[in-house]
Amino acid sequence: MSLDPVFDALADPTRRLLLERLAGGEVVTASAMAGELPMSRQAVTTHLALLDRAGLVASERVGREVRYAFRAGPLVEATRWMAEVGDAWDGRLGRLARLLDTSEVSAVDDR
Repeated sequence: MSLDPVFDALADPTRRLLLERLAGGEVVTASAMAGELPMSRQAVTTHLALLDRAGLVASERVGREVRYAFRAGPLVEATRWMAEVGDAWDGRLGRLARLLDTSEVSAVDDR
């Protein structure tokens, strides 16, 4: 699974706000969310569609309404990837710090 759509979706503050609202466990419609935000229902629907394509929300048509619910899976994968990258950099920086410490000791010994 590519994480690009997840990070693209999370790059927008409005989409992060919508996710925060949905992360509370509620299943809501675009109309309900638009009523709480300073934007049109169509704008909310556009943002939700992008979140849906990224797998961050699930949509279900119930009659004339489409209801949206939060899906944590892609965030778990993105968090796992960030942790792996962070761990790799922590290791590199730790080795650099040790190298610099031993270089400083060697420089003092050489005087």
